[in-house]
Amino acid sequence: MGAAMPMPETDAEGYLVEPQDWTDALAEDFARQENIQLSEDHWDVIRFIRAEYEEHQIIPDARHVIKHLSERLGTDARKRLFELFPYGYVKQACRIAGMKRPRAWSTG
Repeated sequence: MGAAMPMPETDAEGYLVEPQDWTDALAEDFARQENIQLSEDHWDVIRFIRAEYEEHQIIPDARHVIKHLSERLGTDARKRLFELFPYGYVKQACRIAGMKRPRAWSTG
């Protein structure tokens, strides 16, 4: 394998400065730092966040992700989101998905 990719610039809390620098490999690195083993459900959330960001240039809030998950998981969607990202949607899901730290949100 070639040399490791240089780490893109992150802010003081470890969020990407430029969301377009994100890659799947970076998601794996960020997840490892959070002690999260990425499953299909994690990737579903991450890809939804990325797609919403690409389309609307905004980070979807947890409500939208829960609505997305509920199409597949039904009423367990909210509980599942917090199982996937136990330390919070913003702290973990948004960071792993390569988003900038959402300014207006104080909690997950």
